[in-house]
Amino acid sequence: MKIAVFVSGRGSNLQAILESQKQFDKFEVSAVVSDKFDCAAFEIAKNFSIPTFTVGNKERCISFNDLSNLFFEYQIELIVLAGFLKLLPNEFVNQFNNKIINIHPALLPSFGGKGMYGLNVHKAVFESSAKVSGASVHFVDPTYDTGKIIAQRCVDISDVKSPEEIAERVLKIEHQILPYVIDKFADGKIKIIDNRVVVID
Repeated sequence: MKIAVFVSGRGSNLQAILESQKQFDKFEVSAVVSDKFDCAAFEIAKNFSIPTFTVGNKERCISFNDLSNLFFEYQIELIVLAGFLKLLPNEFVNQFNNKIINIHPALLPSFGGKGMYGLNVHKAVFESSAKVSGASVHFVDPTYDTGKIIAQRCVDISDVKSPEEIAERVLKIEHQILPYVIDKFADGKIKIIDNRVVVID
């Protein structure tokens, strides 16, 4: 199964996906896309000889329309948002219905929505005095963090002293759950039954 990974930051989830790819050999990262020319994750992609693309309206960027055509040409079967901060255009999302997933650093539907990314999420969780946090992988729809949830994992944060501590614990969970979900997609074990997402063991 060929996948494309969208990133905006340093790419630790991309690294986890690529390490999982080597382990399971069921999927291949065929493209890495960012909204930034100087995205740190591009260095990881280059180390693995993966083509990189910057999407947007600026000169030297590829448009979402051209990107979708490229993905059809590449035969991309799954798009993975791994720390990508921009909202995808409706048309792009509709073209790849139920083929775009996102990792979110909290237990949705709590602590999601516009502006809820990175340390912003962990600050909100910390200030709520929540005792557990975690990561969610969900389908992408036209709005932030409202698509159907595919998988979630929890982590105890009852003893943390800062949002940064939460971020550190949740990131470890992210690096486990995202490759797990991609692996299940590669095996055809993610289904929508009675309007709920089911992950088959």
